[in-house]
Amino acid sequence: MKVLMTGFEPFGGEQINPSWEAVRQLTAPEGTELIKHCLPVSFREAPAQLETLIRQNHPDIVLCVGQAGGRSGISLERIAVNLMDARIPDNDGYQPAEEAVFPEGETAYFSHLPLREMEAWLKAAGLPVQISNTAGLYVCNCVFYTAAFLAAREYPDMKAGFIHVPYLPEQSRGGSMPFLDLEEDRRALELLVKGLSSGRE
Repeated sequence: MKVLMTGFEPFGGEQINPSWEAVRQLTAPEGTELIKHCLPVSFREAPAQLETLIRQNHPDIVLCVGQAGGRSGISLERIAVNLMDARIPDNDGYQPAEEAVFPEGETAYFSHLPLREMEAWLKAAGLPVQISNTAGLYVCNCVFYTAAFLAAREYPDMKAGFIHVPYLPEQSRGGSMPFLDLEEDRRALELLVKGLSSGRE
């Protein structure tokens, strides 16, 4: 089993991004090859890098992770939509408005992952989790859509999905914003990789 996991660099004035901090600390379960990569917060570069990683590595599962400030638990994303509509510019200064990720793509793609089972795994471990019906319209959704688009068009045996994690304590504006400890993020992701790799779904 080969799993490609990505996180993101900081953006929006933050000094840290919990998605990459958690992904880079992961340990692969026995029998799983885990490929980890930090993507730029860039509408142009992030999808291009992800596509290159998929073509080079031919993973069985692509699990992308991003930061969702304001959310209080792990969000298992259900839908990737073919739209870029940025509230703020990306790290390259690009701010698309109502643009398609891939003009030739479907309006939306559903996650290929067993979200209800994944939700149950994390709940059983005492971790806060929810299934989300929106990955936003920023670079996270763009990357999720790219993975799902490539799976639909070229890699039918590849499963693609996206997970959002909350702010870390140091990003919580003195506790005024919801947050989750990095260790909980890491533990959640390791449980998910282990479950998916073992075919528990």
